[in-house]
Amino acid sequence: MMLKVFAVFTLAFVTTHSIPILSDGLGLGLSGLSLGHGPLLTLGHTPVVAHKTIDYHAPPKYDFEYGVSDHHTGDNKEQKEVRHGDVVQGEYSLKEPDGTIRIVKYTADDHNGFNAVVIRKGHAVHPSVIHHQALSKDLFS
Repeated sequence: MMLKVFAVFTLAFVTTHSIPILSDGLGLGLSGLSLGHGPLLTLGHTPVVAHKTIDYHAPPKYDFEYGVSDHHTGDNKEQKEVRHGDVVQGEYSLKEPDGTIRIVKYTADDHNGFNAVVIRKGHAVHPSVIHHQALSKDLFS
C-alpha cells in the first residue's frame, strides 16, 4: 500500500514540477499533454544589436547602367541613368525589328518636366513580299 502511495505522489510531483529539458520544442502531439517539457536553454544575456542612424531626408542620388547583347535572340539594348536630387538624366537604346537603332535621351526635373529626344540610326530593312500565283484550274481537272 505504501508503495502505491509513494508512486502516486512521485508521479504527481514529476508532472507538476517539470524540469528544463534541452529540446527543439517539438512535442508528441497529444493535444497539450506535456511530459515534463520545460523552457529551452537560455543564456543570461541578450544579443547586442548595432543601431545605425539613417538620414531619410538626404537628397536622392544614384547612377546605374546596364546592357544586354544576346546574339541568339537578337536582343540588344542599353540604359544609363543618373539622378542628383530632383534632376534625372539618362538615355537608352535598343535595336528595332526593322534593323534600326533607336536612341532616347531624356531629362526630367520639377521645372521642365519630362523631355525626351528620339534618334534613329541606320536604314530600315523590310522583308519583301512574295506573291504566289494562284494555281490554275487546269491542274485539278
